[in-house]
Amino acid sequence: RAPHTNSMELATYYMANNSCEFARALLERALEGNYAFLHAMIGVDVCEANNRAIENMEIMHMQGEDKDKFFYCNLDIPYSDDEDCVEHIREQLSRKILKPLRENYGVDTSDAAIRAAVREHNEVCRIITEIGDMRKLANPPITGYEFHVLCLVSYCCPKALILDKLRETLEEVKTRVPDAKPAHRARVVVVGSEIDDLDFTRTVEQSGELIVADRFCFGSFPGRQEIVLNDAEPALDQICRFYQETSQCPRYMSQDKVHGRYDFVDKLAKEYNAQGIIYEQMKFCEFWGYERALASHVMTELYNYPTVCVDREYTGNASGQLRTRVQAFVESLEIKQIHKEKGGR
Repeated sequence: RAPHTNSMELATYYMANNSCEFARALLERALEGNYAFLHAMIGVDVCEANNRAIENMEIMHMQGEDKDKFFYCNLDIPYSDDEDCVEHIREQLSRKILKPLRENYGVDTSDAAIRAAVREHNEVCRIITEIGDMRKLANPPITGYEFHVLCLVSYCCPKALILDKLRETLEEVKTRVPDAKPAHRARVVVVGSEIDDLDFTRTVEQSGELIVADRFCFGSFPGRQEIVLNDAEPALDQICRFYQETSQCPRYMSQDKVHGRYDFVDKLAKEYNAQGIIYEQMKFCEFWGYERALASHVMTELYNYPTVCVDREYTGNASGQLRTRVQAFVESLEIKQIHKEKGGR
């Protein structure tokens, strides 16, 4: 992550100015020395912008000169979820991550240690899911902004350090009594690319909408679902299969995956009683550029959901233009609701 990055002049020098701002922001932070605390840098071959950013970090030794055990790696993630692809991912994780962690830093990477980590992960997921399910209520005791904060915490912090805090938060939210009149005017699902800028969700909700489901990177769908393990095969194999099968990333372009993403958003909208869908895409993101253009049309024409598309920058998300677009969408949802109550569409 590289939130609140201002100037990206250095990163733009090494990359194109029309490349993903998220990737450039990561490189900018690395050039400033803000990732010097890390012991490894693990990338995923998702897009060329991400690959280029990590390549520059490795070439210029962003880890510092005194870290002889530091390692970089880039994982080749297949575009399918069949068993051959699961085995390919398992082999890469074993060779590129688990082996150097074990040999360089003495990390326990045994099956028992992996299963213990999954148990800890699952407890976090149970808490996050229970809090998130409260958004199904007509007048939820938690806002989409507050829930986004909790999700970011669960992704960025060591699980052992936050579990007790999450348990306390869950009990506190359970005791909340929301205002008699809801503060929101419409309920929406937000779908799209990476969002770790809390100002984005704050701006959406200050414009009158309540984000009831978050189907974006750093959101809870998917990402905060429990991983159920059996004793019949190694934990690592099951984890690889789980993420390949449940991933909603638009880099998966097979027809079953594409239509599965439409159905997944439809399921979320129904479960959380959403009135509309916001498709957001980070500027210059190729995968979400294609996905947003087609999915917004499909969800409107075939699934009958009002949708709006937002093309945003990684920095300066809380712009006046964004606020105007969202406010206009709220008003259109209110008009549709009035027509529906009168017997129209």
